[in-house]
Order: sequence, then structure tokens, then C-alpha cells
Amino acid sequence: MKNIFLGILIIFFLATMVSAKIGGGDITFEEKKFGNVIFSHENHIEGIGLKCTDCHDSPYITKEKHKKVTMAEMKKGQSCGACHNGKNAFDVKDCKSCHKK
Repeated sequence: MKNIFLGILIIFFLATMVSAKIGGGDITFEEKKFGNVIFSHENHIEGIGLKCTDCHDSPYITKEKHKKVTMAEMKKGQSCGACHNGKNAFDVKDCKSCHKK
């Protein structure tokens, strides 16, 4: 009986850990001048309903392989600007929506 309870407890603990990081969890992009940008997988997947394949492999591969993109490039529709254009989602010109000091 004790082993069954322990097994259920371990399964519950593991399930909680797995569900805590939806789609890779939050990713912090460090930006010293204007403040870091925290990308929330949970917000984009559960909140908006995107699928992983909506962003991976294009416009994003992984954080490690993703080439840094300037705000000017984003305003032209690259990287975050592919969706954050004022039509599909808030515009990248709204700095405080992403950059947190």
C-alpha cells in the first residue's frame, strides 16, 4: 500500500513538472539599453492558440541558433515583426509591450 501511494505521488510530481514548462517555458532575450524581452511560450501556445510549427523552423529555429534581429528589421516584418505588425498582434513599435526594465 505504501509503494502504491509513493508511485502515485511520484507520477503526480512528474506530471506537474512537465506541465509547468509549456513549449519550452519562458525565454529571456537580454537587452541592456531598453530592457530584457521575455518571450512566453505559454502565452503564445495556450493564450493565443499557436502551434509550435507556426514559428519553428521559421521565423525561429531555437534561441541558440536564432540570429539577432534589429528593431528596424522587425518593423519590416522579420522575426517578431512577422506577427507583431499591428494587424495580427500589437505592433513592435509599442516598445513597453515587450521590453521590461
